[in-house]
Amino acid sequence: MSGKLSNPAPLGLLGFGMTTVLLNFVHNFQGASVDPMILGMGLAYGGLAQVIAGIMEYKNGNTFGTVAFTSYGLFWWSYAFLNLLPKSIFFSGYATTSNESFMAYFLMWGIFTLCMFFGTLKKNRALQFVFMSLTILFFMLAMRFGTLAYTTMTAGDLEMLTKVIGFEGIICGLSAVYLAIAEVLNETYGKTVLPICPVS
Repeated sequence: MSGKLSNPAPLGLLGFGMTTVLLNFVHNFQGASVDPMILGMGLAYGGLAQVIAGIMEYKNGNTFGTVAFTSYGLFWWSYAFLNLLPKSIFFSGYATTSNESFMAYFLMWGIFTLCMFFGTLKKNRALQFVFMSLTILFFMLAMRFGTLAYTTMTAGDLEMLTKVIGFEGIICGLSAVYLAIAEVLNETYGKTVLPICPVS
């Protein structure tokens, strides 16, 4: 039995976008700690939903979608575990993740995202914006943690930079939400309701 397969991209984009907005609003822009709401979103919607979308893209034969959604879904799982494991009874002897480790973590994700950005150049401008803004976000986070690791500056000294990072992250997340809703509405109505500017 064969039939048209659904487009899993909106699910993955919403999982990524909504979780990114919440994390950056609460943790970076407002300066609050990473709380259970963010970790729950990271494990469930940001993580699991994107992994499911990646598997669906695999069935659709979309290599870019498979790599992107699965990788960023697992990013959210890893981020949640980095915050949860030090509090677990099984890892109680371990210190929390260092600033230097977080710098390396976000730097590698920034490099990965920059490489993936080049895969968007034949797709649409909206997707290009999502990946470029995410690349900037990861590099800004790496810079923040690198500053904390290798200088005498404290988190309080970097409060304004952290707010800027949060604002940039909110924009990145909202751009993914916009693209997801655009794809749903454009497919539903069979016409361009929200433009995503395809590359000709």
